Formats: sequence, structure tokens, C-alpha cells
Amino acid sequence: MSAAPAISITDARFSYARKGPVVLDIPEFYVSAGERVFLKGASGSGKSTLLGLIAGIMKPDSGRIEVLGEPVSELSGGKRDAWRAERLGVIFQMFNLLPYLPAGANVMLPARFSARRNAACAQAGGAEAEARRLMTRLQLDPKRYWSSPPTELSVGQQQRVAAARALIGSPGLVLADEPTSALDADARDAFLSLLIEECAASGAALLFVSHDGTLASRFDRAIDLSELNRAGVRA
Repeated sequence: MSAAPAISITDARFSYARKGPVVLDIPEFYVSAGERVFLKGASGSGKSTLLGLIAGIMKPDSGRIEVLGEPVSELSGGKRDAWRAERLGVIFQMFNLLPYLPAGANVMLPARFSARRNAACAQAGGAEAEARRLMTRLQLDPKRYWSSPPTELSVGQQQRVAAARALIGSPGLVLADEPTSALDADARDAFLSLLIEECAASGAALLFVSHDGTLASRFDRAIDLSELNRAGVRA
């Protein structure tokens, strides 16, 4: 039996205000299980909005969104939150690190809130061991940064903590919203290699959103949001 697609969107429409302009109108969008897709779009084109719909942070006004076989667009808010913690790794554009937790605890958060991801970590030696491994791979030495609060980290370091948090516990889908924006060219290339390797190792699909088209060659498929979106309204 073949795996459910990572993402399946049919006739999804979304506006931020009732009777307001339609920001996204996506007739069809499909990402296969384990596929790596690069999504390009200009600033304000609705890339982050689309990720928010896929992640279940928002609901479409109409249409259907299925993610990893789950009809996310039909779930209640609480069920979407629980499902996202269990199945998705999300690298938010604004990172969304908890300021009162040190870096290591931020990375381990998904294992605290998801039995599935905690079990995946247990098979790799435990949540702390896995968090330290990911931080090391992302060039954040745990001996130095494990106990550092986010406020003491540079923007680039915060971005890498957010990436490690998204990757921990082998999520089925990783959504990355401009995750290399704060990195220089060398760090960007190393980060992207790590992200792709980690997703491949766990079998996770990857939807990577960026305005930087030079990165597209690293992915299985590249698409511009303007090719998907019939709305034509800037978000």
C-alpha cells in the first residue's frame, strides 16, 4: 500500500477578513510522501499564508487540505494543534522560540508534547541525545549553547535552534519558511545540506519556501506560487 501524499490541496480559498479579498485560491497542489519541493514567491505573495493553512494554523474558507492523510481543513482548532505537534516540523519565519526556555529545552519541546516524536527520539537514544546531535550538526555546540536563552543568541543561531526543533522526532513533513534568510552563503549551504539529509534519513517530505531561486536546484521539484494561486492579491 502506497503512503498517503504529504500534501493534497483541492480548491482551497482563503481571505483574512470576511468578504475581504481572496488572498489564496489554489485549485490543486500535491506533494508526494518523501518529496522535496521548493516553493518560490515574491514578498507578500502568500507563501507564509499557504504554510499556515497546510500546518493547520488557519483554516481555508472553502476547499479541502489533506496533510499526511489527515483532512486538516475539517479538524477543530484543538485537534489541529495536537495533530501539528505529532506529525509536523515547522520552521517559522519568526522562529517562535519560547524566550523563557534555554536553547536545548526549546529543541526538545516537540518530544515533550508528542508521544510519537518522543518515541522516535527514544529509538535514537532519547530526546536530549537527539537534541544535542541536531544542535551539533547545525554548528551550535551544545556544550556552549545548550543552556543559552534565545535572547543571548544571534538571529542566525536562533534560526538554527528553530530548525533543530522542527527536525527532532522524525516528523512526516517539514515546512520551512525562509529558513536560510539570516545565514551567510557558507552557512546557508551547510544548513540546506543538513536539512535535506535529515529529511531523507527519516523519510520526511520537505516543503521549503524562499524567495531565493538559486536554491531550487537542490530539490526534487520547484514551483512558483504564482503558478498555483489564482487570486493574484498580495497578502
